[in-house]
Amino acid sequence: MNATTERETVEYRLTASDRCDSCGAQAYIAAEVNESELLFCAHHGRKYEEKLRAVATTWHDETARLIEA
Repeated sequence: MNATTERETVEYRLTASDRCDSCGAQAYIAAEVNESELLFCAHHGRKYEEKLRAVATTWHDETARLIEA
């Protein structure tokens, strides 16, 4: 899915079927750790962000989708 704004085009890759590994809510954050992908809702992504970023090889954040009109 693509979202177009006046400034840029944003590519979304997480869908409603991607669920948070902590609570099962919709995932908006994906982190790759040890060649495994971990998915998190906005709440749990922020809760674990500091520790995860230290070990993650990639960090994909789509939480801006939550405030789009």
